[in-house]
Amino acid sequence: MLQDNYTRLYDYCVEHSTPMDEILYELDRETHLKTLAPRMSSGPIQGRILSLISNLLRPKYILEIGTFTGFATLNLVRGLQPDGELITVEVNAELQHISHKYFTKSGYSDRINQLIGNAKEIVPELDYKFDLIFLDAGKKDYPIYYELILPKLRKGGIILADNILWSGKILDENMDKTSVILDEFNKQVVEDSRVENVILPLRDGINVIRKL
Repeated sequence: MLQDNYTRLYDYCVEHSTPMDEILYELDRETHLKTLAPRMSSGPIQGRILSLISNLLRPKYILEIGTFTGFATLNLVRGLQPDGELITVEVNAELQHISHKYFTKSGYSDRINQLIGNAKEIVPELDYKFDLIFLDAGKKDYPIYYELILPKLRKGGIILADNILWSGKILDENMDKTSVILDEFNKQVVEDSRVENVILPLRDGINVIRKL
């Protein structure tokens, strides 16, 4: 019954929120048709949240760790300043043909710099001060990514860390390895005097982190 109510509420939220445009709709559909784990895509409600936050911040530089098929990317880039740049890092080169196609169709490809490789090697080499960072890569490496990206974030900048509730498994008495690491990550953030944060129980959970 609770799951049924959640589904109905989610559908209600989708129906009463600004809808996806045609390009996002096509990308969402192709992601569901051609990938093995389409739920890794942000989806319509989270996409709107990402777009709204980006438009509120009006960032000049955005970093995304974990492109997947580019749905979150195309929501984040909507708020980018005209002379800004979004750098997105993806380890799986096999997904690039989908994301690149939609980056081109969107008209934002000149402001999206897609890098293929290991973010733990790429991020330290980036000479930027980012205004907004979206973290949605391998969950087991979140504590490592956090320490890599925080120095790259300007004061007042925002990190959005996705999937930090891990389908509620972080509340299990016998947590799996990923849940343990995400729980440790959430504790790492809330105990860090360099930031302030709030966890939003949206979809699979987003930790919204602001650098002080």
